[in-house]
Amino acid sequence: MGRVIVGIILLSTGGVLGLCLAVVGVGLVLSSPVPRVIGAPPSALATAEAVEIPSASGSVLHGWWVAGAGAGSGAVVLLHGVRGNRLQMVARARVLSEHGFGALLIDMQAHGESPGRRITFGKLEALDAAAAVRFVRDRAPGARIGAIGTSLGGAALVLGAEPLPIDALVLESVYPDIAAALTNRLRVGLGPLAGPVFTPVLTSLFQKLMPPLLDVQPDDLRPVDQVWKQQAAIMIASGTEDSSTPLSEAQDLFAHAREPKQFWAVNGAGHVDFEQYDPEQYWSVVLPFLTRELRRMPRP
Repeated sequence: MGRVIVGIILLSTGGVLGLCLAVVGVGLVLSSPVPRVIGAPPSALATAEAVEIPSASGSVLHGWWVAGAGAGSGAVVLLHGVRGNRLQMVARARVLSEHGFGALLIDMQAHGESPGRRITFGKLEALDAAAAVRFVRDRAPGARIGAIGTSLGGAALVLGAEPLPIDALVLESVYPDIAAALTNRLRVGLGPLAGPVFTPVLTSLFQKLMPPLLDVQPDDLRPVDQVWKQQAAIMIASGTEDSSTPLSEAQDLFAHAREPKQFWAVNGAGHVDFEQYDPEQYWSVVLPFLTRELRRMPRP
């Protein structure tokens, strides 16, 4: 009997250790850098200037700057999603440029051509967002500045220690807090049988392992606690079929934001690039918002 009990304990201990190792492995994979050689600007951005921007994240951000029509035209910072790069934002930059806006596309740290040790799901990337805004302020003095961030890019725009000095903010598919983001993705990934059983355990393990792995506390990654600080006019967009950031969570994020604010439920969309999903609808909603907020009198 004693041997049986010892065997059960060893099996249980081995199972827990195996689970921890699995979680560590998945965490290392998800946070691993995603380097990619981007090269010259595409023909769609023929006038783009290649730029390098030092960031407090420790990275030097590589990107493209497309000058606008003038200070009164406004300029927009474009931030890609997790494990992406600035190429995701080329279509947005092209349309914005055609309408006279300046546009800055960057690779956030640990993405594309910008070096970085680990993806931190918004903590270090928030420092990149601040560096991008400072760059645009230098290149377009007096201009009103907006920003569009999708998923990780949107989180980066609100997670800084101080709100960004911008005038318009478009947040697309942004998680409200890291626990919810992990829970949703694990539940879907594990399926209807294993998901309800293992998701709470794995989510808890992920959060406990984040500080030693990424030097990030889970409380550092709660856009829902930071969005109310933003002084900019805010648009929050969410797909009605998004299982990674459900509509109800986006609505909660919206409820915590200050006025003026606008909510856009993207009918039928999942956790996807809304501009690619339906370009005509995207610009019919986003362009009037940016025009209204960025084409006022220039800042002194």
